[in-house]
Amino acid sequence: MLLIFVGMAWFARGEAERLVTSPIDTRRPIVETPANVGMDYRDVTVTSADGIDLAGWWTPSENGAALILQHGYKVNRSIDLLGIAALLAEHGYGVLLSSIRAHDVNGGELITFGREEMQDLAAWIDFAQRADGVDPERIGIFGNSLGGSLVIQAAAQSPAIKAVVAHSAFASMRSTIETSIRYFAGLPPFPFAPMIIFWVGRDRGMYLDDFDFTQWVDDVSPRPILFLQGGADVVVTPESGRLLYDAAREPKELWFDPDLEHVAFFDERPEEFERRVVGFYDRHLPAPVPVSESTDGAPETDPLDAR
Repeated sequence: MLLIFVGMAWFARGEAERLVTSPIDTRRPIVETPANVGMDYRDVTVTSADGIDLAGWWTPSENGAALILQHGYKVNRSIDLLGIAALLAEHGYGVLLSSIRAHDVNGGELITFGREEMQDLAAWIDFAQRADGVDPERIGIFGNSLGGSLVIQAAAQSPAIKAVVAHSAFASMRSTIETSIRYFAGLPPFPFAPMIIFWVGRDRGMYLDDFDFTQWVDDVSPRPILFLQGGADVVVTPESGRLLYDAAREPKELWFDPDLEHVAFFDERPEEFERRVVGFYDRHLPAPVPVSESTDGAPETDPLDAR
């Protein structure tokens, strides 16, 4: 039994390393670009504060607002986001398909679930604010899965973000560890989840309670946040959306659909997605109302106001 336990522990160590690293030769390739969904775009790059070059795609804004779209765990900017990007661009938004370290074609191999990735998102936020034709006061952000969790933390840390949509985000590592170990490793949570948690902490200095996005979400307020969560999600616990919603402060919205799987809202509910998500950004990233001025340059007033 001791030999079996040692063998299982050693196997769990290998799985722990696989789950938190992403060597470039193991990554999923980019097989489509925004051109495949009819978007005009250009390749862009930024550099994180610690020197990692990051690749993205930018479609210029027609309405003065910009949206950053962040992919999830071990995928890239071409997976799950191109259709959403095209929809948002059709509504006039500038769309930035961003990417993070240890993903896509970027440098780095260690996935730190927000600890280091905030440097990457800070660089992309800076890019969006400086982009031609963009009002820096009208920047929103959208994230899928891990990307949804990361954009919550990014918005909490950056006042530049004015509206947030988190699609199938996980609330905390502790809340979803059993569901996610079963999905990503194909292993029963017991006894492997505790073993994997131990090795990630011992070997990489990352601990379960370091990744609790309910501790960040209340700092998004008074900026609005919309959560999308499916009840048939097997990647993160279906309770994630409710946990995040309960921890958030107003203004906040939750779109929960008991029949939907992970990041499935756009594919399965396209018309409602357009109404809810585009409507959310339209309400919270509006164009400024021009001030009517009189011939001498002073603002016009209603004669009734003088009473």
